[in-house]
Amino acid sequence: MNQPLRLLVVDDHALFRRGLVSLLGSMPEVEVVGEANDGQEALDLIQKVHPDILLLDLNMPKMDGVATLQALRRLERAPLVLMLTISQNETDLLSAIKAGADGYLLKNTEPEDLHRSILRLARGQGILSPEVTAPLLKVLAQGDQSEAQILLSEREVDVLRCLADGLTTQLIAKQLYISENTVKTHVRHILAKLEASNRAEAVSKAIQMRILRSEERG
Repeated sequence: MNQPLRLLVVDDHALFRRGLVSLLGSMPEVEVVGEANDGQEALDLIQKVHPDILLLDLNMPKMDGVATLQALRRLERAPLVLMLTISQNETDLLSAIKAGADGYLLKNTEPEDLHRSILRLARGQGILSPEVTAPLLKVLAQGDQSEAQILLSEREVDVLRCLADGLTTQLIAKQLYISENTVKTHVRHILAKLEASNRAEAVSKAIQMRILRSEERG
């Protein structure tokens, strides 16, 4: 890794936030480029410091984690988002993932596991705390269409529909008003989440899982 990963820490508890910043400072692969007290403050900072990864709390005043994730979808180059929260609530987990979180860790995570998770996230791998994996798998096993869709964010589903129509990266970028690099990032996440080796397999799996309807295939 040539350049350190640029991290922005967002948490309304100052003591925890500053402790986390201190911990991250001991990791040679990362650089903390800012910290914020809530989602709105984070959105303002993102435009100035351009982080690679957001470490985002879920429950915050003014703008919580889910609202922040939804606002990030409007950015042309949004950072990856790793939720770092105390909540093991199934609704919170599903809401965060559906809103676009790339990972979900609990605040009791060991420092070494946090370190590994940040590096894995940067490589495009999804991250879940062991404590929340079982509830998520239980929901997915029920096979309900609305719950199967939580695997992908709304924007990822938009990209997936474009893939089903056979659109190129360039055309998807124009249609969704995002950059080609952002499209490539979404496609990479879609392939990882659906465990697909290529775009055609991703579309096929999405239809099998009822994330897409068969008539949406171009």
